[in-house]
Amino acid sequence: MERTNDSMLTEFVLVGLSAHPKLQTVLFLLVLWMYLMILLGNGVLISVSIYDSHLHTPMYFFLCNLSFLDICYTSSSVPLILDSFLTGSKRISFSACMIQMFLSFAMGVTECVLLGMMALDRYVAICYPLRYPVIMNKGAYVPMAVASWVSGFVDSVVQTALAMQLPFCANNVINHFVCEILAVLKLACADISINVISMAGSTLILLVIPLLVVSISYIFIIATILRIPSTEGKRKAFSTCSAHLTVVIIFYGTIFFMYAKPKSKSSVGPDNEDIVEALISLFYGVMIPMLNPLIYSLRNRDVKTAVKNIKQRMVTK
Repeated sequence: MERTNDSMLTEFVLVGLSAHPKLQTVLFLLVLWMYLMILLGNGVLISVSIYDSHLHTPMYFFLCNLSFLDICYTSSSVPLILDSFLTGSKRISFSACMIQMFLSFAMGVTECVLLGMMALDRYVAICYPLRYPVIMNKGAYVPMAVASWVSGFVDSVVQTALAMQLPFCANNVINHFVCEILAVLKLACADISINVISMAGSTLILLVIPLLVVSISYIFIIATILRIPSTEGKRKAFSTCSAHLTVVIIFYGTIFFMYAKPKSKSSVGPDNEDIVEALISLFYGVMIPMLNPLIYSLRNRDVKTAVKNIKQRMVTK
């Protein structure tokens, strides 16, 4: 373990699944394939949202931001994960670890807030369809997206700055694939109560409040849909928000399973428990960004039509 002095680490070691080489090989191929699908799927959504004028609406503007966010999030962690699968134990400098932690945390918080903004957009679209173009104009939805990004980066600056002030005196081994903030805080040899309070406050503001916004929005959305007399009208109204609702359920469901599940009281050792938590985190960090473009495109006629139009333009050229 390298140190600059008695209280300052210069590097961490990301253990990952170094004790399971066969599993690492399988996961390397699987994660690499999923990462390529993330780049392809989200790249296609961004392209069609930009080049097809029919998709120049608030919903697709938010969707374009979500796709770009997923690419940035996975690109801040997946290359490190793939490298750890190849090398077993991955040494990473303290500064590089903090940068990677900052980016991942910022993207995660931004996605929480952005999903809340997207729920508001769907609420206005379904509950006030005639006033939707006036309410959700460019002067409204652009600042909403900007606020999502700013809130994520500001919160990450605060949490990362607090973590960097902690001394890491003895153990520099992180039982994870990446520099996940909770895994890093476990290694501190000082009181982390300030970090815990700060993260609890940010969780309340930037995770729970957006979830409340989503929940309240969908209560009004469902009430409005149930008042529509025709079955076809109900189906069309629900289809405009079903993709977003699916993404929200998967996103928040995985978060709560990761951080709110009770600790196991079985005979599973702490090392195995860390491995299970790391694998769950891997699902959260890679599987969800891969599913998002599939969820938004499989049942979306506009996106399918836009993709076909782009293909036709490429063929004719």
